[in-house]
Amino acid sequence: MSEELVLEAVDLAKSVYPTGSQARGKEVNGMNVGSSQSAEARQSSGMIAIFESISVSLKAGESLAIMGASGSGKSTLLAILAGLDEPTAGSVNLVGQALTTLDEDARARLRLNAVGFIFQAFHLIPTLSALENVQVPAQLRQLSAVNSATGMNPESLLSELGLGHRLGHLPQQLSGGEQQRVAIARALITQPKILFADEPTGNLDRKTGDQVCELLFGSAFWRDSDRPGLLLVTHDPRVAERCDRQLTLEDGCLR
Repeated sequence: MSEELVLEAVDLAKSVYPTGSQARGKEVNGMNVGSSQSAEARQSSGMIAIFESISVSLKAGESLAIMGASGSGKSTLLAILAGLDEPTAGSVNLVGQALTTLDEDARARLRLNAVGFIFQAFHLIPTLSALENVQVPAQLRQLSAVNSATGMNPESLLSELGLGHRLGHLPQQLSGGEQQRVAIARALITQPKILFADEPTGNLDRKTGDQVCELLFGSAFWRDSDRPGLLLVTHDPRVAERCDRQLTLEDGCLR
């Protein structure tokens, strides 16, 4: 495993206003409540803390599970680490880039070029076939037809995942397990440096979830030197145990 860090987050905090609150601007009672303010200042402004002072890192090729009950903030933390949301305080360095220095377009380019996503709800494009869904990120990056790490094109990768007979099927014509395998292929095809997975087995039965885990943690598609870092959030200890490390988000703290 490489010692190179693909993710480093320091002193992250996330606070939000209560539902229906009118105080959503940058100033509350004349006081700025942005990322430079203390936790006490944010609390006095009426904000509710989801978590405070979280630090976490991930090496290239390492896998890390973040566990926690529903509503603990796992998915919010994952979104911040991936640059999909902004913290109230703290910093995130993703594959060598400080996210706080990047605007929204630059963060989008970074995700396209270096990050893969696997979601609980799959998020496949409903009007595209399984093959076309996998082709989308490669086309956006204007990559060649064959992935240099896997030696596969989208068609052969889907075939290796047992979907060679489903290439032309739309998402609604696929089972949940099949949709998740398409999502995994979509995440792998661009050879990302880091994979984020949000409850990747949460919508699947146990047998299908075990099959998805074999794909995520197996070695069929990556040489050791090319294996991306994997950070997943889950409430399932069986999934977490497959990772190199496990942390739990509880009461706003990561332990």
